[in-house]
Amino acid sequence: MNKREELQKLCDRIEEKIIYLKNKKIIEANALAIFQLEKEIEETEAELSKITEQIENLDTASVSHELYHALSKLGYQKQVLSFKKFIKTQSIAGFLIHGSPDHGQRWLLNRLMRQHLDDGTTSKVLKVELHRMGRRSDVNTLWRELGGRVGLKRQNSPLEIAERVYQWWQTQNVILIFHDVDCMPQDYLREFIQDFWLPLATQARESVSQSRKFRLLMFFVDYEGCVGNRDTLFVEQVEPNQGPKIPIKLPIINPFCQQVLRQWIETLEMDFDKLPLMEVMSQMPDPVQEILDNSENGIPELAFSEICDWSGCNWYEAEKIWLIH
Repeated sequence: MNKREELQKLCDRIEEKIIYLKNKKIIEANALAIFQLEKEIEETEAELSKITEQIENLDTASVSHELYHALSKLGYQKQVLSFKKFIKTQSIAGFLIHGSPDHGQRWLLNRLMRQHLDDGTTSKVLKVELHRMGRRSDVNTLWRELGGRVGLKRQNSPLEIAERVYQWWQTQNVILIFHDVDCMPQDYLREFIQDFWLPLATQARESVSQSRKFRLLMFFVDYEGCVGNRDTLFVEQVEPNQGPKIPIKLPIINPFCQQVLRQWIETLEMDFDKLPLMEVMSQMPDPVQEILDNSENGIPELAFSEICDWSGCNWYEAEKIWLIH
């Protein structure tokens, strides 16, 4: 018996008790006994209210959980396939996730990590937000923060920081995430790749073995869609027999088109037919066109928001729970 079933049975028993107490009050003649019954009824109804709230919270969490998994089937096929292709044979790689604003870059990052990297192995995840103004004009600000995050004190060189990350990688997966890479000037981004990532990736590749293949992955996340144009900093494919050292540019994220949305709805009908969302969509002449009309023609995060609204869920609140990276 699951938690909800237990609470529902308890709720049923409490409701029976309330009915019993109310019937007893009707036939009771003693004023003091009536007063005591009223107090007991009041306390029991308060208990029932708490149990009912717990059931409602469980139902909401269940719908949210199912909705998350349903949305995780929507779009991003090119990016997912490209990522899977690389990590199938490579345990050391850097990636650029990029697209225009509101195209779900962070959503894609979380989807890749949860669906294709979460194998139960311990991972050290280091996340850095690059949007602070100081980093736009001084890359040393980034070196100082990275040094502090890896446990080094004072001013440290990129190679010293890379060495500490390398030591982490000896015993566990290491995942480096740099959000808002679009805030970094091209020269600083180039310096970061050349002075930190390339030495780290090279050292790791030279010592990787079949018996110990922990992952060493880096993600650059571009929220403005401008970094992907810097072709000299990224590659789209790896030459045969060469491991990726230069970060790999995943396909740019595009808006959801009619075909992608229709395929997703077909998936819902097969795998998520119990979602309240399905009943809402069944009353629409064309759910796909509804999504396109209310998402500026398929902008991913606006589409997610519209779909969440149909499910009685707030995308912006749910996003805080769903996105852990």
